[in-house]
Amino acid sequence: MTRHDGAPADTADHEVAVLSAVDVSKHFVVRNAVGNSSVVRAVEHASVDLHAGRIVAVVGESGSGKTTLARLLARFYEPTQGQIRLDGAPVAKGSAARGYHQQVQLIFQDPFGSLNPVHRVRHNLDRALRIHDRRLGRAERRRRAVELLERVSLTPGEDFLDKFPHELSGGQRQRVVIARALAVAPKVLLGDEPISMLDVSIRLEMLNLLGRLSREEGLAMLYITHDIASARYVCDDVVVMYAGQMTEGGPKDRVIGAPAHPYTKLLVESSPDPDRVGTTSRDDQFADAEALGEPPSLIEPPTGCRFHPRCPFAMSRCAEEEPPRTDLGDGHWSRCWLHQVGRADEIGADTYSAALARRDPAEVAS
Repeated sequence: MTRHDGAPADTADHEVAVLSAVDVSKHFVVRNAVGNSSVVRAVEHASVDLHAGRIVAVVGESGSGKTTLARLLARFYEPTQGQIRLDGAPVAKGSAARGYHQQVQLIFQDPFGSLNPVHRVRHNLDRALRIHDRRLGRAERRRRAVELLERVSLTPGEDFLDKFPHELSGGQRQRVVIARALAVAPKVLLGDEPISMLDVSIRLEMLNLLGRLSREEGLAMLYITHDIASARYVCDDVVVMYAGQMTEGGPKDRVIGAPAHPYTKLLVESSPDPDRVGTTSRDDQFADAEALGEPPSLIEPPTGCRFHPRCPFAMSRCAEEEPPRTDLGDGHWSRCWLHQVGRADEIGADTYSAALARRDPAEVAS
């Protein structure tokens, strides 16, 4: 099992991760209209390991730092602090970008925006093949393009080569984007919400495709999503992010089946579940949402645990000190003070809404 803090694995699986982020932080300096500057702490002290043939899902609300983490791993941004490692070796700042990008490919959320709209599918694939292997002749590139399309279940591939992006459905466009990523024979695919802009009816097909590519081709994958249900379906491990920090991680069944952090519990209980239909009224849902408030500003994040203003289990200590990591066995870990003071059983004792209802409203707003 992979550890997500840069430490060695807990089990016998000690193989070197294909791609790792080790204690990475990314701060952005922003300036307002009068020239005053502020620092946005987009990601802080995040670590994750991606292994061949496994999918790690990073889940969290919008603004939690998921996309920034993916762009750090793709080297679109340089870390403010920490290291990116490829096959165990630190990636030096300013090192050859083409070789790195050949091994690490990023799949964007919007497939239409990822393809040149004035060129046919053939051109979009051919360009990737030409850039990364100049030895290939035209006939061989065409053969490879057809092969790539059929690998992502666009069959027969010949029928799609001369189509423009606007002639394809959203799912077909995203398959072309994945085929283009595979054209350079990468070791890692980073998917930044790759199904969120697709019709619900074809999302399952795309998840199955990603799972098949990981298993059959040994690709290491990072799957970014705000939908914890899709993460449970396709991934092997889950990492939860909140306000730029990682709060919990481990095997998907442990993290989603028995959340060890109040924020993970909130995400799980907020996901669609037929068993919960009718158990909470709309008025109660709106009251809970109002009490919970909004995620914090990353310019002036809360002190201590960043989730404490929204947490029904928060103690005074939570507002003063960042919680340490607690290892829970089998690669499962959490950063919550409840584990340090012997109150971890409270997380699973009741629903999030019920725990929130018992908390003093003044504490929730504090």
